[in-house]
Amino acid sequence: MPGTGTGTGTGGAVRRVGPVLPLLAVVVLLAVPPPEGGPGGTGGTVADAASGLLVVYTAARLLRDRARPLSRTAAVVLGLPVLGVCAAAVASCDPAASLPGVVRYLQVFVLVPAAVVLLLRDRRDFRLTAWALVGLALAQGAVGTVQNLTGTGASYMGEDVRAVGTFGATDVMGMATAVAYGLVAAVALALGSPGRRSRAVALGCAALLLFPLVVSFSRGAWIATAAACALLLVLSGPLRAVRVALVAGAAGVVLVAGLGVGSQLVTERVASISQVTDTPDRSVTDRYTMWAAAVGMWRSEPVTGVGLKGFPAYRDAHASLALSSGSDTAGAGRDFAKQPLLSPHNMYLLVLGEQGLLGLLALAGGWLALLVCGLRRLRAAPDGARPGPGSAGRWGAPADCGLVAVGLLGWQLVDFAYADIGGPATVLTSLVLGLAGWWALEPGAGAGARVRAGDGVRGVGRPRSAERGGVCPAPAGAEGGAVHG
Repeated sequence: MPGTGTGTGTGGAVRRVGPVLPLLAVVVLLAVPPPEGGPGGTGGTVADAASGLLVVYTAARLLRDRARPLSRTAAVVLGLPVLGVCAAAVASCDPAASLPGVVRYLQVFVLVPAAVVLLLRDRRDFRLTAWALVGLALAQGAVGTVQNLTGTGASYMGEDVRAVGTFGATDVMGMATAVAYGLVAAVALALGSPGRRSRAVALGCAALLLFPLVVSFSRGAWIATAAACALLLVLSGPLRAVRVALVAGAAGVVLVAGLGVGSQLVTERVASISQVTDTPDRSVTDRYTMWAAAVGMWRSEPVTGVGLKGFPAYRDAHASLALSSGSDTAGAGRDFAKQPLLSPHNMYLLVLGEQGLLGLLALAGGWLALLVCGLRRLRAAPDGARPGPGSAGRWGAPADCGLVAVGLLGWQLVDFAYADIGGPATVLTSLVLGLAGWWALEPGAGAGARVRAGDGVRGVGRPRSAERGGVCPAPAGAEGGAVHG
């Protein structure tokens, strides 16, 4: 019959992936080098624009399908940041100056995560997005590896060996964040995927991402990655955790020993993590000085803070003389420049200083709720409740989606102690929060495909009957002909 065969199969595949293409486009566009003066400056990026279109696209589909977008629990948890952000903006001494901060916080912590939750329909969409993160990490890691080996990266300790990928010298955390996300996702897929081939591919990707993560020289990314992978190993079973830890330790020795001249830089960087009071380097001194300044801002305005985007204006009034004039940036195609210190490099203290205790409780409370609900759903997932032959630890396989969501969220919560939002990698943060939100809050996430209004494929949102109460919705069974991804 005409129209059947390969053409139909290809068309079906396109229709199957079509609804999440805008989400995948945001990930792909993060490989585009930022414009001059963008991150670290005042402009946006192509990925930022794509994330805005993602929100518009999702809203348009909601209006078309006339379906209730989120459950009450999801709406409350994802909408919590609005309370602190709006309160801080209204109470600010300069509400007009705080307005860009309102837009940015709502984009990163509310709108884009909600759009991700609404667009993901089942585990296949989730896995596709997770593999897209791994692909982005491999691309950025490849660029960073070349930069390190050829001496064309950002300047570090007088040498242009710091891997920064396409993000440039003004955003040294960008590549480290992208590579760390991909590594954690790959480890989770390797531990939880049901197929041997997918586990082997994921494990190979994780191994390839180790080197670029090391030569990013990002201490915060190292610590967060180690913590997230340790959490994943514990969740996957104690015996597996011990075996993988031994293999990872041996691989780390081989990597560091094979770095040549760079091994000394890596050793010094690792040693600097513990040098807090005993001759700390300039970056450590600046960081702790800015942390103290953020705490001082909170003490002056404990409830609502000094206002969004207020840290640079109030920094000098609360910082000691130990604070330097800025950080030095050079290399990776850029001339030497002084980059101003516009944030404390600690998300929790940034929110505490600019939004006060109300803002911190709203933001961190939502993140903690996502983590608790995600862990609870992972534990109670019906297809992973009973370990079997070849299963991935206590929860068995396939538990890959839950492990990816919990691992990425755990990484982010640890990394926020050493970094904050800023630069093109911030869009990745919002996507990660969306992935965690889908797993933790969606009624159909633990069982397979989501129930949809209409034909179950095109719709965004859910009918009223799919809504569930409770703080952490229990994993649903097979609802409305749901198909396991």
